[in-house]
Amino acid sequence: MFIRLFFIMIIDNKKYEENLNYLVYSEIEGESAPRGRIYDRNHKLLVDNVGIKSIYYKRVSGMSIDDEIEVARMLSEVLDLDYESVTTSMIKDLWLVINRDVSDDKIKTSEWESLKARKITSSDILILKRNRITEEELSSIDKKVAYIYYLMNNGYSYQEKLIKKSVTDKEYAIINEQLDKYKGIIPKLSWERKYIYGDTLRGIFGNVSGIEVGITEELKEYYLDKGYSITDRVGLSGLELQYDEYLQGEKAVYKNLGNGLELVKEAKRGNDLVLSIDIDLQLEAEKIIEEEMIKTKKEPNTEYFNRVFAIVSDPNNGDILAMIAKVLNKGKVYDYTAYLPTSSVTVGSVIKGASISVGYKEGVIDIGTVIKDECVKLMNTPLKCSWNRNGLGNLDDINALRLSSNAYQFKTAMKVANFNYYYNAPFSFNNDPFKKYRTMFNSYGLGVKTGIDLPNESIGIVGKNDTPGLLLDFSIGQYDTYTPLQLTQYINTIANKGSRIKLNLLKSVHKSSDKELSDEILLYNKAYVLNKVDLDEKYINRIREGFKAVLGYTGTGYGYIDIKYNPAGKTGTSQSFFDSDNNGVIDKETISSTFAGFAPYDDPKMSIVVVTPDVSHIYGGNYLSSINRRISQQISKKYFEIYK
Repeated sequence: MFIRLFFIMIIDNKKYEENLNYLVYSEIEGESAPRGRIYDRNHKLLVDNVGIKSIYYKRVSGMSIDDEIEVARMLSEVLDLDYESVTTSMIKDLWLVINRDVSDDKIKTSEWESLKARKITSSDILILKRNRITEEELSSIDKKVAYIYYLMNNGYSYQEKLIKKSVTDKEYAIINEQLDKYKGIIPKLSWERKYIYGDTLRGIFGNVSGIEVGITEELKEYYLDKGYSITDRVGLSGLELQYDEYLQGEKAVYKNLGNGLELVKEAKRGNDLVLSIDIDLQLEAEKIIEEEMIKTKKEPNTEYFNRVFAIVSDPNNGDILAMIAKVLNKGKVYDYTAYLPTSSVTVGSVIKGASISVGYKEGVIDIGTVIKDECVKLMNTPLKCSWNRNGLGNLDDINALRLSSNAYQFKTAMKVANFNYYYNAPFSFNNDPFKKYRTMFNSYGLGVKTGIDLPNESIGIVGKNDTPGLLLDFSIGQYDTYTPLQLTQYINTIANKGSRIKLNLLKSVHKSSDKELSDEILLYNKAYVLNKVDLDEKYINRIREGFKAVLGYTGTGYGYIDIKYNPAGKTGTSQSFFDSDNNGVIDKETISSTFAGFAPYDDPKMSIVVVTPDVSHIYGGNYLSSINRRISQQISKKYFEIYK
């Protein structure tokens, strides 16, 4: 024992002192520090933090009910709250607490006997008491005190209860000056996100957990595995979730001295993000789309039209320059960007660049191959035609794209399936042409994730019923569905001659600093090639020529981008379906319009995708709004005005 004491007191004394200090004088972390800011590509501030002062309550040891009532009374004289929220139930609660010594008098002897006999419960007794409180008795209770007392006791006793968020400087000062009298009250300095441009891109920025919430149940496992505390304020969606590790600030650290806390390390704001977004282009594009949506709603056949998606990007590196999703409800336009990564539509002929690639790849067509455009008739199926049911005549591959020939794609698809077409023939195949088509489409970015730095990206809907007749629908974009992001990656791949580049919203991460934006870059997001299209470049160049012809004077897409910018692209019109009464059942057949283009043709600087789902309906006449063309034309013009 003597030897052991000698080692503890002399030899290992320092080690045990350190252990004791760690246990007694341990370090304590403060509240979550402010998050990093978010800027656009030109270093214009998009998302900032704003300081807020809040008042909390947590019951302390030895605090009586009368103490709580007194604190509630004192707070009622200082805090300006929404006292319209007080209910009769809250007032009754406080009356019963104040009059707890006499409230038993409201219960009859027979009722107490019934309780003893277990014919009624304590809950029944409480209900009887509450029901027998008179209006005169209730009038003796201060409604403000009742409301604050409710806030102080709503929830578990060990929790901090939020009494008021964003208190005024005067309210905060009064309470702080006499804090010793406000037993259990905790004033806190915190922060909130400030969105400089209002609702613009709100769905893309995402949300952060509130000061009273911390990590939500859905994300608890994800964040706890990363070493976060359950009370930390974290990103819940969008870029806030995607880049939380960079945006998350470093908490202040205090040392517990036994008789108080000593600041060891100051809180540090999180690192800053610079996005690929050009906020000037974004705002101009949003204005164009909002005006066109309201205008279009006054046109014929637009009963079910209510959404527009548009994306402007750099096809050389995948940067997203502007990203718009709007929904129209009761004449007012709202931000819808949160749903852009998961919204998919039947896109129609816009994908014919990928479709004709399969014909080239499989060797069933070549540069200059001529096919007659005519209605196709297969056994037990109706006629399948191009937009001109009289036929477009003999077309080579360029003119098939220029005039958006369906028959050219139909006959090519049947060749890919090793089927020799003749009128009313029974169409069948055994070589899985769907796999060949989907493999090629995937290489362009259709039917796969684009890799964009947002959580929960959708791949669209992949059809499961791969019957022969549906192959023809697939070849003209009338079967699987795709997202606007996928269309962006697809047109970028054509524009840059075959490289499928990951889409990006983040350009760089800058180290946290006290100045506007630090020059120290922690991460720079370089262009990342996901794959190369498995197709000889001469064929991709041929598709590009066809797309240039589409936007030429005699093409189906003339006017979508002003011809002076030397554009190329492809339009699409698809048969869609709509749930008109929101009962979960698709009950209306509609038409959706799509466009994907780039410019200049010989040295692409920008690409644009515009999607207007359910812009018309088939049964109500032949009028189809030109909103897609109007939006694309105006946004592309605005781009070239900004980037001269």
